[in-house]
Amino acid sequence: MPLPPKPPPSGKLIADIEQSSRDGAANQFQVWVDNDTDRTITPTRVTYTDGRFRTPLEATRLREIPSQARRGFQIAQPDRPACDSSATGGTVTVDYRVDGERRTATVPVSDEADVIERIASARCLELEIEQVAHLSWADEVTATGDGGKGSVGTMTLVIDTTGKPGPTLVIDSIAGNPVLSPGEHGVYDAALTITGDQPSQRVPVPVRPSRCDAHAFGESGSFNAFAFNVHIDGEPGQFVLRLGPTASVNAIDYAKASCGFLTSIGGGEG
Repeated sequence: MPLPPKPPPSGKLIADIEQSSRDGAANQFQVWVDNDTDRTITPTRVTYTDGRFRTPLEATRLREIPSQARRGFQIAQPDRPACDSSATGGTVTVDYRVDGERRTATVPVSDEADVIERIASARCLELEIEQVAHLSWADEVTATGDGGKGSVGTMTLVIDTTGKPGPTLVIDSIAGNPVLSPGEHGVYDAALTITGDQPSQRVPVPVRPSRCDAHAFGESGSFNAFAFNVHIDGEPGQFVLRLGPTASVNAIDYAKASCGFLTSIGGGEG
């Protein structure tokens, strides 16, 4: 049966926020603007304002939005959110042209997945952790035996402490992703207690391929992201620590070698 016709345009702009895994990997999110008017509009500036960020944030990839169509505009995540803010929502201001006329509309932004809250809280947690130590992944990824099929890899967590007393950081566990799994069952029980006045250290973390199918390797934009479950001065939190560019290449090379062959959706190997 044919689909029912769309209702007539409401004459308004509607906005919401989304973040794909690839957006997350690029440290950005997207404001989507739904042009529910009867004319094509040409945005000249799209600005997101939210009390959880210190300044308004400008979007990129501006382009036309046809009538009753929806377009996403990328916004870079700021390095320092307003960590003491009690804001729970934001607005988007769209400066645009329609039929040669300049117009401006400011509308509330829906955020059903709590993207902004997750971004702000995760970054604020990272800033708290930086008071104890700078965490990173070393570039090298080693493997048992000859590094071939079935080998177990090792990534190295680098913990550079500040040299100053302060909060206590406990890294409870490290969780993996669709391509790489730390520990025995996809979660590494770290049980690390760290203070800033401790010596710096390097912690080996065992890793295995999560799956050996081509779809996982081809479609996962988060293969280099690992979720850390932590407590800082007793308060729980979770943040994501990503492999750097060199470590990412080494990790994916290890995983492919450990798999031996990548199976396709149809069951073939390649």
